[in-house]
Amino acid sequence: MDNRHEILELLRGVANGSVTPEKALLEFKESPFEDLGYAKIDFHRGVRQGSAEVIYGASKTPEQIAGIAAAMGERGCRNVLITRIAPQAADLVQKTIPLEYHPDARLAIAFPKEQTLRGKIVVATGGTSDIPVAEEAALTAEAMGNKVIRLYDVGVAGLHRLLSNLDTLMSARCVIAVAGMEGALASVIGGLVDCPVIAVPTSVGYGANFGGLSALLSMLNSCASGCSVVNIDNGFGAGYLASRINQMEGLEDEKG
Repeated sequence: MDNRHEILELLRGVANGSVTPEKALLEFKESPFEDLGYAKIDFHRGVRQGSAEVIYGASKTPEQIAGIAAAMGERGCRNVLITRIAPQAADLVQKTIPLEYHPDARLAIAFPKEQTLRGKIVVATGGTSDIPVAEEAALTAEAMGNKVIRLYDVGVAGLHRLLSNLDTLMSARCVIAVAGMEGALASVIGGLVDCPVIAVPTSVGYGANFGGLSALLSMLNSCASGCSVVNIDNGFGAGYLASRINQMEGLEDEKG
């Protein structure tokens, strides 16, 4: 069972008599995790958090990635995210399972499946150089069922580019601001919109940028209320958090 909706359907089946309690018990017993030796796949992740476990591709062999993804696919998981996966590894993995690979973001989606996209998340970047991190955020959010609007190269060096998109920004449920250098974009957006802003510092910049540390500190010290900050180059973390924010209304409906 991949998510809470399937759990609810199973429980409704028990309630209306179409599923026996014994069958339901067996489903639950088989659900928690599967031990592959090199990995223990958490199949209850979808029940607890609303989305399947994400595979971190860096430092894993292609065989390990393929094995984990294949096991998840056999249990009905779809749109399985594989982050930080190298092109060579992706080439090998896609020989064994359906895989959609995005080299700029170093992100793959195993067992891709079309879905209805909800709400609206805006992903904005300070410059073109920030796009790979922004794409990791955008693709993560889309794989989790969110509608994403991209606003790239709208940094403060040419503020009119950002201001020409105010309607888009102000109609978002969440904005992801991705920027390197001094990281000022998040503060500017945070002062304009009435929704949460997730700031993503990138390692883009010159020497005193310190690999993204200057942008990180600037974003942490933002004077704009409603801004949160993820780690340097952590597009995945931003996309995941934005999805949670965007879909809160639906989660509240489920909890009653």
